[in-house]
Amino acid sequence: MVARLVRAGQPVRAMTRRPQTSRLPDSAEVVQGDFERPGTWPAALDGVQSVYLFPFVHAAPGHGFVDEAVKAGVTRFVVHSAAAAGFPPGTGGNGALGRHLTEEQEAHRGLELLVEASGAEWTHVRPGLLAANALQWADQIRAGRVVRGPYASAGYPLVHEADVADVAVAALLTDDHVGAAYTVTGPVKVSQAEQVTAIGAAIGVQVRFEELDPAEARRKWLRDGFDEETADWMIALLADAVDGTGALPPTDTYLQVTERPPRTFAQWANDHAADFRPEVTR
Repeated sequence: MVARLVRAGQPVRAMTRRPQTSRLPDSAEVVQGDFERPGTWPAALDGVQSVYLFPFVHAAPGHGFVDEAVKAGVTRFVVHSAAAAGFPPGTGGNGALGRHLTEEQEAHRGLELLVEASGAEWTHVRPGLLAANALQWADQIRAGRVVRGPYASAGYPLVHEADVADVAVAALLTDDHVGAAYTVTGPVKVSQAEQVTAIGAAIGVQVRFEELDPAEARRKWLRDGFDEETADWMIALLADAVDGTGALPPTDTYLQVTERPPRTFAQWANDHAADFRPEVTR
């Protein structure tokens, strides 16, 4: 987001808890700030008219950041939300997946409603599952070129983070998207096995997916430190997308907003190849 706004010639101020390690473009103004520390907000908001609102705003006491931003003169918010904000109640059923999606829906839609009530202009950008979730496999691929997990054929239309940024920048810099709620996905379903193959092609080695029984995968995730509820909804999320894409079919949002086709998972893998190569070749 910051890099795209800088390239567009916009003055940008980025708020981060750790400016010294942010790796943001030199031409951006970087300030120390934290949604959990209201005393840091005035310096971040001074003179700002438009805000790209990241989900960590949930940590702000009483959601006060939005109120303070409007008082400081902000007239437009682009909310980084989630596809779940648009899901109907009951999506995912009554089990762990349904509970997880309900929590996601309530949290993200709650923030959207708060912004809508602020009196400022707004656009909600709702990414589906991000391709960047594949980074969880980086250690396995670097160590042994094998990814182990359940449901090799499960997958979703994973979205490149750059596509999300493109849509958000368009909403910040033009008036064409005020009042819109955009669910942004990748172009097609990409199974876990296909993701692993694409990563292997990007780094020039063969990487394979070794399918585990769901119960075995759950035990592995518990050993890795996941709590039982998280392990259960992760299993259910994959099971929901074995024969299709479950609650998250592909959208044409990116094409409609940018007039360009969305980036593929293969492109994402190429863009992130260095994250999967062994240290000696990185």
